[in-house]
Amino acid sequence: MPLSLPKEIILFLLLAFCATIAVNAGPARVGTQIVLSQPLTIRWRYDSNLTLNLTPSFDGERIYLPLAGGRIVSLRARDGQLNWRSEIGGELSASPEADDRGVYVASEIAPESRTLEAGGHPTTGTLRALGREGGVTQWMRTLAMPLRGSLLVSGNKLLAGGGDGRFHAFDKTSGEILWSLTYGGHFNCHPVALEGKVYAGNNDGNLLALEEATGKLLWRYRTRGSVHGPVAIGNDTVFFGSGDGYLYAVRSGDGRELWRKRTGAGVKAVALVGNALLVASLDNFVYRFSLDGRRVWKRRLPGRISAQPLTAEDGALFTPLSSPAGVVLGLRDGRQVNSLPTGEEITTSASPIAMGDAVLLTTERGFLAFAQPKG
Repeated sequence: MPLSLPKEIILFLLLAFCATIAVNAGPARVGTQIVLSQPLTIRWRYDSNLTLNLTPSFDGERIYLPLAGGRIVSLRARDGQLNWRSEIGGELSASPEADDRGVYVASEIAPESRTLEAGGHPTTGTLRALGREGGVTQWMRTLAMPLRGSLLVSGNKLLAGGGDGRFHAFDKTSGEILWSLTYGGHFNCHPVALEGKVYAGNNDGNLLALEEATGKLLWRYRTRGSVHGPVAIGNDTVFFGSGDGYLYAVRSGDGRELWRKRTGAGVKAVALVGNALLVASLDNFVYRFSLDGRRVWKRRLPGRISAQPLTAEDGALFTPLSSPAGVVLGLRDGRQVNSLPTGEEITTSASPIAMGDAVLLTTERGFLAFAQPKG
């Protein structure tokens, strides 16, 4: 006899099932339509000789490309057409972040435009929110020192570290500082927030775990090199790299070291893909490690890798410096399975991003969108 359930229970189960799929679908910034191992050709390009070592951000329909001279442009994702251009002045100092309200932008003020704080010290940084429709400033906050690395939106907070050794949480609707932590060396980091904690590295070699609600320091782990890249988190473990050439695994609860593995040079990028860790070091090598620290393979690429890779189920895209193409490596054995020719050398450490069915790369002279050929 078939089992009969009330409609309300059936609806609840369907919603729960969909939520489970969403949670386990992988990184939110990697579109489910992306297949990196398939042929990808240039769909559109936005030409500019003002690109930076800052990674663009995006929302559901728009891409926000940071440019030199304190400029940021909004492009339509489907065809690269310009929505608007905003000129902030000075120079952008961190990779922007976007949500459904707009885009958040950090900059360094030009010397002639700096003002003095109450104590007589000049303000050299700004943080502002720009509206998504026209790029108009919604609010602006001045800071003693510019924010560095990248900005991160988490809930109602905007998180970032600065060159004065302070890590901040701002109210993203007003720019009000919710809390600040001062901790030694300069921050030039890509923070990660998960389950009420924020992870951020600094130039003194520390990885810090902070309570997101209050900024309270929960634990720190000290290495012998600067910690700049984002952490990867899985199985209650935090994986990260350091300028001292090591890949580290520490417990997320208390920062206790589980293991560390030596690579050939400073580690700039660590990515978790399924049960694998992809690690890029400045000796041009990419490594795959298991989650217990066992090295599975090692592959040399044609240039130094200073950008975070773009990962999908079938491979990972790396953008080696001084190379004329992005390189896709298969996850199983590290062999090259695809190439994305840019027509010029890659000279920026801006990371590749994915949106819908397109892969987007920053080059010396512009911004390229790759996608599978139609038809």
